[in-house]
Amino acid sequence: MDRRTFLTAAGAGAAALSLGVVSAPAARAAHPLHAFDTPQLLHWFRDTYRSIEAMTTEFGLATDKIDVSGPGAPVQSRQTSPTNIGCGLWSTVAAAGLGVISESAMRRQLTRTVAAVEKLERHHGFWLNWYDAHDGSVLTEWPGTGDPVRPFLSSVDNAWLVTGLRIAADAEPSLRPRIQRILAAADWSYYYTPYDPTDPVAGPGQLRGGFWPDTEQPTGHHYGALNTEPRMASYLGIADGSLPSDHYWHLLRTLLPEHGQEQSPQGSYATMDGVRVWQGHYTHRGRKIVPTWGGSMFEALMVPLFVPEAEWSPRSWGRTHQRYVRGQIEHGMAEAGYGYWGFSPADIPEGGYQEYGVDALGMQVDGYASNTDRTHTTDGAPLPPPSAFTNGVVTPHASFLALPYAPREAVANLRALDRDFGAYHEGLGFRDSVNVGTGRVSDFMLALDQGMIMAALAQAIRPGLLQRPFRTGGFHARVRPLLAKERFGI
Repeated sequence: MDRRTFLTAAGAGAAALSLGVVSAPAARAAHPLHAFDTPQLLHWFRDTYRSIEAMTTEFGLATDKIDVSGPGAPVQSRQTSPTNIGCGLWSTVAAAGLGVISESAMRRQLTRTVAAVEKLERHHGFWLNWYDAHDGSVLTEWPGTGDPVRPFLSSVDNAWLVTGLRIAADAEPSLRPRIQRILAAADWSYYYTPYDPTDPVAGPGQLRGGFWPDTEQPTGHHYGALNTEPRMASYLGIADGSLPSDHYWHLLRTLLPEHGQEQSPQGSYATMDGVRVWQGHYTHRGRKIVPTWGGSMFEALMVPLFVPEAEWSPRSWGRTHQRYVRGQIEHGMAEAGYGYWGFSPADIPEGGYQEYGVDALGMQVDGYASNTDRTHTTDGAPLPPPSAFTNGVVTPHASFLALPYAPREAVANLRALDRDFGAYHEGLGFRDSVNVGTGRVSDFMLALDQGMIMAALAQAIRPGLLQRPFRTGGFHARVRPLLAKERFGI
């Protein structure tokens, strides 16, 4: 079934997508939150949604970030991306689902955003990397510096906008035909390089990072690591039929044993749906895990905010997610001795942006460090002493992503960041990051990170609220069976 046929069939069964009709099973948290935490979570949720509102322009798009350092209203950035727009969409749906805004307010905001999305320049059905959030024009110069911006079609960024649009269509039936028309042209096979058994390097059966539309030149790399955020694009394509199901098995649990990587993997080969798969794993602090690329929290845990991986694959995805969170906690509290934890790409409090993580949890040699000074670890060598981890940076969104797996510790960590550093901005939510060595708190809130917080809180307070579009249709028919077959060997 091609993409357009799939969407036509979906339209014929539109009633099945309605919030008022579908009663999807609630996702089960690994460790349910206690009732006494709910008022705190709701308070954080309401304030965080106010930050999303503060980011949203009159044109209808969420900006990349807001500056909250001044005494007046937050200052919006000029730029936005497909990911930021998607975050705005699902945050609005979540706010209505939890009663923070009315259904009519949700409808107005979603309609305004969808109208803006319809006006954005696209290529091959997909959106470019940067737009002016205030009028929708394509950015060719970076705001504030004038540096040239070459328009780019990112597969992973487009996945998050498509995610937001699917959630909006599920929540607001009046917008469903318009969103179906928008998505009809978005065919994930555009990014896909089919598997070639005679040359699996050139033909890996994976998605390209993207294309530059001015020359139709692709990136030199594919997204090969399975446990990273680009798998959302893979799931979307498999679900709508534009990608073959065996694409999932061509993604890497670890790099192959003969390839240089953070740790020499253990595991064995298995044949899955006719594909020979290296079911490799790492061992971190005595626990077997499937690593991400860099070791950050959002690589592992942004996707399961929407796709119920732990429920559909409890002994593989569920187990590695649980252990991954434990590794992040123990790095912050024991290995680096910060007294706080939660490492993921974020604003550098002193200025700039950096990919933070736990080096040992990623495949990349010298992957994402937990501190701005980039103190790396080496497998098999003694750990650096805690004093070596200078300028450690903790980002609140990482704790929110951990809520299903370590709720008490996540809430305690967030409260400590507020108590000890003033990281919480009353009325808007947590600022983006904290240098726990110096106490410097970021001046900014980022749409991506606030969007993850919104989705994580929605899932904690009302499980399954944003997951309906990813539990039915092609996700149920094509993605769920793959996850049910998964055997990480951990």
